Amino acid sequence: MATEGHDLSSFDQEALKDCQGLRIGLVVSKWNPEITHALRDGALEVLKAAGVADVIVHDVPGSFELPLGCQWLFKHAQCDAAIAIGSVIRGETAHFDFVCQSAASGVLRAGMDADRPAVFCVLTDDNIEQSRARSGGVHGNKGTEAAVAALEMAKLRKKLNARDNWGIGI
Repeated sequence: MATEGHDLSSFDQEALKDCQGLRIGLVVSKWNPEITHALRDGALEVLKAAGVADVIVHDVPGSFELPLGCQWLFKHAQCDAAIAIGSVIRGETAHFDFVCQSAASGVLRAGMDADRPAVFCVLTDDNIEQSRARSGGVHGNKGTEAAVAALEMAKLRKKLNARDNWGIGI
């Protein structure tokens, strides 16, 4: 298991300095709110700890709608990064596969089209116990990890756009 032995809530606080001027957007699926609200709260804790005061949070009906929500955060709110938060739990039909693939591809496309980081924080679990374990349970909180990734990528984009460090990093 990829998460075995890993605490998803562990991060280097020092790596999150210089984030105060960033605008971060979260788009959160209303489906499976026990899980998505826990993921959202984990992300918000990191953003607060990093000194990010400009945070925009919007809800969407489900995970399928997350990509459009990210696109709108980039276009209308001019966010430096967007975090797509959702939870899809496998059922008895192929619906799970279609929703997961569409959400993942769509969030990637929203970020690529906007030239900004769009972080995929959608749990795609077989059962509710796995989701709970990754949204504040035994494996920590995937929302925490997503917020750290969003901040690191937004900072990298700003750094490269400032052209102050185009050298080769080793």
